[in-house]
Amino acid sequence: MVLATLGIIVLVSLFTIFGAWYARKYQKPDAIIALYVIFIALSQILAAKIAVFDLGFTQVTAPAAVLIFAVTFLITDIVNEKFGRKETHRMIFIAFITQVVMVAFIYIGTYLQPAPFWQNQQAWEIIFGLVPRITLASWVTFLVSENLDAYLFAFIKKLTGGSYLWIRNAGSSIISLSIDTVLFVSLAFYGTGLPLWSLMIGQFLTKYLVAIIDIPFMYLNRWIMYK
Repeated sequence: MVLATLGIIVLVSLFTIFGAWYARKYQKPDAIIALYVIFIALSQILAAKIAVFDLGFTQVTAPAAVLIFAVTFLITDIVNEKFGRKETHRMIFIAFITQVVMVAFIYIGTYLQPAPFWQNQQAWEIIFGLVPRITLASWVTFLVSENLDAYLFAFIKKLTGGSYLWIRNAGSSIISLSIDTVLFVSLAFYGTGLPLWSLMIGQFLTKYLVAIIDIPFMYLNRWIMYK
């Protein structure tokens, strides 16, 4: 149901409020960075499942991670608004290193000799087995799209003199999410025979929905940080 999709987006976005409260109380982005890192890590894991999303006017298929990953662009905008672009790039770098570390340990854990009585090795490899091309495509896309969002948000903020928060929030996110989708699908699946546009369309629609729904959450988080 469409309400389930909307409910997940709202629920995930609500977690950012804790980060905003922490930033106001301690004047540090620590909690927001922690949320960002865990959202990115969960996105890597949940990307293994392809889900059906009901958008009301249509149903699309996309990785289960799409609703969580799209909210990470709200988080970068929150940090950018409060602490500036340099702090946002630092957060992105931290998250990238955690991705590399997580992948390394998943790889080690996957190929450790399973105990004779543990019968789930095949299922584990299906879920957590790493495809080098897809992993590399994910890393490249993450660095490009998330850093682009940070640049665009700061650029639009300067261009508008700090006004029109919704324009820099939605504008930077939608552009970056679009590039994220095109770049990842192209790098990961070009030449494999898979229908690239079909893979992209579900991600476009779900990510745009998240970007629009997150506009009021951007205003709410700024209000909490500055009230």
